[in-house]
Amino acid sequence: MQSAISLLELNQLVKMTLETQLEPTYWVVAEIGELKQAGQGHAYLDLVEKQGNTILAKMRANIWSYSYRGISGRFQAVTGQSLKSGMKVLAQVTVTFHEIYSISLNVKDIDPNFTLGERAKIRQEVIERLGREGMMDLNKRLLLPMVPQNIAVISSASAAGYGDFINQLENNRFGYKVVSKLYQATLQGSEAVNTLLHAFKNVFMDHPKDKFDALVLIRGGGAQLDLDCFDDYSLALEIAKSHIPVITGIGHERDETIADMVAHTKMKTPTAVAEFILSGFREFEERLHDLLKILNRNCSQQLNWEDRRLLDLENRLKIQTRNILSRESEKLTGKLRQVRISSAGLLKLEQVKVANMNLSLQKTLKSQIEQQSRKLEQLEKDIQKSDPNTFFQKGYTRTEINGLPLHKLAPEKGQEIRTYLLDKTIKSIINEIEEHGK
Repeated sequence: MQSAISLLELNQLVKMTLETQLEPTYWVVAEIGELKQAGQGHAYLDLVEKQGNTILAKMRANIWSYSYRGISGRFQAVTGQSLKSGMKVLAQVTVTFHEIYSISLNVKDIDPNFTLGERAKIRQEVIERLGREGMMDLNKRLLLPMVPQNIAVISSASAAGYGDFINQLENNRFGYKVVSKLYQATLQGSEAVNTLLHAFKNVFMDHPKDKFDALVLIRGGGAQLDLDCFDDYSLALEIAKSHIPVITGIGHERDETIADMVAHTKMKTPTAVAEFILSGFREFEERLHDLLKILNRNCSQQLNWEDRRLLDLENRLKIQTRNILSRESEKLTGKLRQVRISSAGLLKLEQVKVANMNLSLQKTLKSQIEQQSRKLEQLEKDIQKSDPNTFFQKGYTRTEINGLPLHKLAPEKGQEIRTYLLDKTIKSIINEIEEHGK
């Protein structure tokens, strides 16, 4: 059996083995998992390697204050951003082993160009993927209204770029009115992409009701690596598939983000986006002025032509009217003479006819009156014969049951009957009914 050693001896053996077997330094590619800066200026961090969301390797590391000042300053000068969690870096490290604190890495240097190159590599992969999927020009095919009066804005209310954008729109010297609705989002950091995607979702939910003419994505500038969220594939896909034309004003003068590439229209700054929108108003107004000038000129020319034409027609009408009136006047004079001559003869003829008809009518009326008088006398005699009183005077009576003639009923014993005489009405009760043969 091997003889036992103390834990300290084992740790010292490990330390000696590492110092003799390992190189003094190694260049290691890793992601900064967590980074803390101590009060003395030292930086303590975790270096990790991931596959997706799975951590394959992890080790503690530190950067002593003197080295950290140089490394962080140089990194920020090159990349425009401070070292932070989530960055993939190429670090020069020394493996150290402490008898109490175990193994760790001491960071000697970090290559900022690697971080920029890694970012560029990922960015290129996203661009190629979007190109293969046909997304690069999809949003550009939408029709952007010349006068977008109702716009959705994705930005941060506290961003200087958003303030500049709103000020430019609201205080334009032309007095144009643009209605904007802000959808709040974080524009940098680990949560930026998620908040931007959420803002896009809210815009699309409100679009059927608000009918946005354009969607504006703006930011107020910043460091180069702060723009990473605008190179994200998910965000680029959301912009490309948007049914609303997207205008970007990320606010970075040097670089074009993938969001800029897939958007319908890209501008450098939020102020430039506002000016672009207002330029559409100006162009539309100028076009209206030009059309108005053309319309006025054409109308004036047409009116002059029509005035001359009307004057010619008026002169021709006057001449023709005078000629027609003269001819018709002569015709009327001739007709009047003919009518007078014809009327005199016809009048005499009609007077004779009227006199003859008057005599004939008098004879006919006299004959009709005599004939109708005879008919009236005969009718009077017939009416007198049909008068019930005539029958009553002869001794006849009329009997009814409930207002109906007796001969139309089947009388029964006990029924009341009314018998009408010339000057009396007798009420009776039927006691007996005798049948007579027919």
